[in-house]
Amino acid sequence: MIEWLRDQHIKPEIELGGRKIPIELRRHPTAKRLTLRLAPDGSAVKVTLPRWCASKEAIAFAHARVDWLASQLAKVPEARDPVETGRIDYRGRTLALDWSESAPRKPVAQGDELKIGGPQETLARRLQRWLEAEALDLFTGDAAFYCERAGLPAAPVRLTRAKRRWGSCSSEGMLRLNWRLVQAPDHVRRSVVAHEVTHLVHFDHSPAFHALLDDIFEGEIEDANRWLSQHGRTLYTSFS
Repeated sequence: MIEWLRDQHIKPEIELGGRKIPIELRRHPTAKRLTLRLAPDGSAVKVTLPRWCASKEAIAFAHARVDWLASQLAKVPEARDPVETGRIDYRGRTLALDWSESAPRKPVAQGDELKIGGPQETLARRLQRWLEAEALDLFTGDAAFYCERAGLPAAPVRLTRAKRRWGSCSSEGMLRLNWRLVQAPDHVRRSVVAHEVTHLVHFDHSPAFHALLDDIFEGEIEDANRWLSQHGRTLYTSFS
């Protein structure tokens, strides 16, 4: 069982770039050492620690690496509020929001615009719901396409709001894919789906896995991976 901890005696936060960032401790039963990472959106410092490690040691571990954490925070793209900026990322393009309170509430993409109506105070939430619905529809089609190419029945798809992983595949054959990928170019989104479909056959990253992935994916995997490495964090900047 994974448990998130807050030490009662030491304030679990760290100052980075003039900001107070919370430190989140996760005690993991199989961890053998302390590991540290910054949340993709820069909202928290996350430390995984073994059962035997004291919370104060884990917090000190984070403070001892403040320079590295600050350098990672500096790489986090600035948050962008679609309602304030009037723009939303969709399938590798930036659409201008054409909002009018009297217009239909259901978003409609037309050219380089996204037309949407309804109350402004619920606009952000409805935009995210639209993106999630679009993501599920696209993922479902992608999964069916790659499953057919791999000689498999179409796999069921569920959306995730994970902060770190783009996708996963369960032993029961369920694909879980990060909805934020709908903001990325099509070939990037589809590369992740193809990757997870390949795991339906090979639950490792063996040569056989890569051979099948290369066979079913129509693009260049390295190009898609490079895009995610360089721009993946930007997919977390528009919605909380």
